[in-house]
Amino acid sequence: MRDSNIPINDIAPLVEIHDYSLYYFIAVVLIGVAVSVALFLALLKQMRKCRTNQRKEQFKALSTIDLSDPKRAAYAISEIGRVFSGDNERTLRAYHNLFERLAPYKYAPKVKMIDEETLGYYRLYIEIIDV
Repeated sequence: MRDSNIPINDIAPLVEIHDYSLYYFIAVVLIGVAVSVALFLALLKQMRKCRTNQRKEQFKALSTIDLSDPKRAAYAISEIGRVFSGDNERTLRAYHNLFERLAPYKYAPKVKMIDEETLGYYRLYIEIIDV
């Protein structure tokens, strides 16, 4: 008969194998997140810079409108002035006052030159805009 307690010499005992794949995965994810955040912040900075430049250009266009043609000037002031009307409550009120004063100059076939009161509202609106 055979003895069941015979030692088997050709099978090695279990050896612990170090698995670093989880650490590699975490490192790749962290690097990917860091790169994504950096790209997002760079894009955000570029958009803010572009917006600031657009606001400066719009402000320059608003402040250099040719007032010799009152109809075109009224339309241009209304269109460009709308960009700055949402800045705060004060600019919104000033824009609405100016918009109401410019209405007669926009919808009539022949208009007179813009009166001094309306020009005063226009100058005030330009002064309170923060660029």
